[in-house]
Amino acid sequence: MQAHLTTDMIITLIVLGFAIFLFVSEWVRVDVVGIMMMVILPILGLVDGKDAFLGLSSNAVCSIMAVIIIGAGLDKTGIMNRVAGPIVKIAGNSEKRLLLLISGTAGVISGMMQNIAAAALFTPVTLRICKRIGIPASRILMPMGFCCITGGTLTLVGASPTILLNDLLVVGGKKLEPFGLFTQTPIGLTLLFSILLTFMFFGKYLLPSASGVEDKGITADLMQEYKLLENVFEVEVLNDLKKGTTLADLMLKERFLVTVVGIFRPSSGERIYTVKGSDKIQPGDHLAIIGGKRNVISMAKELGWKVKPSLDVFAESLSRMNAGMAEVIVSPRSELIGKTLKESKFKELFGLNPIAILRGNKVIFTTISYIPLQRGDTILLQGPWEKFHLLKNMPQPRIVSFATPLEGEIMKTHKAKLALIWFAVAISLVIFTKLRLAVALMAGALGMIITGVLTIDEAYRSIDWMTVFLLGGLIPLGIAFERTGTAAYIAQKVLSIVGKPSPMMLLTLVGILTSFFTLVISNVGATILLVPLCINMAVMAGTDPRMAALVVGISASNSFILPTHQVNAFVMRPGGYRAKDYMKAGIVVTIIFLTVELLMIHFFYGVK
Repeated sequence: MQAHLTTDMIITLIVLGFAIFLFVSEWVRVDVVGIMMMVILPILGLVDGKDAFLGLSSNAVCSIMAVIIIGAGLDKTGIMNRVAGPIVKIAGNSEKRLLLLISGTAGVISGMMQNIAAAALFTPVTLRICKRIGIPASRILMPMGFCCITGGTLTLVGASPTILLNDLLVVGGKKLEPFGLFTQTPIGLTLLFSILLTFMFFGKYLLPSASGVEDKGITADLMQEYKLLENVFEVEVLNDLKKGTTLADLMLKERFLVTVVGIFRPSSGERIYTVKGSDKIQPGDHLAIIGGKRNVISMAKELGWKVKPSLDVFAESLSRMNAGMAEVIVSPRSELIGKTLKESKFKELFGLNPIAILRGNKVIFTTISYIPLQRGDTILLQGPWEKFHLLKNMPQPRIVSFATPLEGEIMKTHKAKLALIWFAVAISLVIFTKLRLAVALMAGALGMIITGVLTIDEAYRSIDWMTVFLLGGLIPLGIAFERTGTAAYIAQKVLSIVGKPSPMMLLTLVGILTSFFTLVISNVGATILLVPLCINMAVMAGTDPRMAALVVGISASNSFILPTHQVNAFVMRPGGYRAKDYMKAGIVVTIIFLTVELLMIHFFYGVK
């Protein structure tokens, strides 16, 4: 029976248009749009008051909170550092190789587990790798998220819409032949491959052209501020040195204005990160040196040493996540006043390397260990973040106060096994039980909190509340779309207008309708709504009804234009994306998704 357009339907469409306008115009932040929906919809009578905040306790939102906590636990214990290492070795500094490796792997894994869980697993790794090799996270996270969504089409159990399909395959009270686990795999693989190729070759046009300034961090800002510092370089000592030669003998700082902050001896495996002038240098040693590129090259040329193209043996220990730089100011009641850094044994006590002293407008790089310190002197320090935290957490009165924030945090590496155990528990519950996704994942998150992997405060701080309120506010809009009959009205109206189309024309229409509905209501809701309608239309048009249902199930994953899908919402904040960024890349990917899907239906499944 053809529904009639009601006042509630018109108001629902106006609210939807208003929400999309706010997304595009960025008049307010996206999470504020979500909160507005939670307030406006019950005021207009489109949803009940109790349903307005139903989204905040929904399976999707609670799942996202749980996976964020699990990801934070894996990150806090250093597990993500270990995972990042092999990926960096394979990808090198190539953005395309990194994109292919991370997005492709995440997409394949999404075919076997919920896509939000796959995204949560790969997001912390991606952020660490991007920081280490200097690639903006915005260039990788969106392709990874899109591939996680698309990966759900690889198998019948990869996404909720396709899991439902066999239960909905009913025509005239009779069950149709069910789909097999890998019936859709050829389509899913082709879709995943197509999206990877799209970002590989056209990513520079589709992805935000971020300069990465927000990703550089305070260490890079400090190096830019102190003109003679550019980067950390790795240099290999090649020539024979007089036995017993020390760093003080070479006078590297005085001659070339560079500072050695690390020594690695391959012969013994010894690593030194608090470098003193009395440390001896031997042929074959690797030195980590901070300074200007021109100065480092000049030094290497004069001494017959080799400058490595990038950090090698120091890549992990001196990565941004593990070490960096910060400014400290000598406090008014500091014990350092009147003493030199050498007299106070600063390096030995705190495990940090002084790089320069700023006194007034003058920056001093040389002989800084022998300069009596004054109240208000600013000292530029380099070293492991854990050493900085120990210095910062000294009891009052502190000898120095920090002028810059610290990027790193103290890692709980001793809790790594517990973090892995609870991660495995969560994934096992997702795969092998029928528990709701939120319950299974929250079990792992709770386990990490109880066993001390994270404190409850750290868990709260790790949650991205912008994502929570964005999704929590849009779920009531989907409820309004369904309960007012707006979704059913649009679907029936469109299908009735086309009359009796050809099989491929009908499937094209079905794919477009599903792609639209999955943006505004849940993909499960879109599937439940459209499969019965489209199956009946397919029978009337003389088309295989199973193919119509399959197109609905796969197209329900074609959700890229707005950050309404839980994976898109999840990577939005860490990637620094705006709604416009999703529209720019999402429109192109949506068209490619539909085109490839329908071509595969035509050529592989023989629909004419």
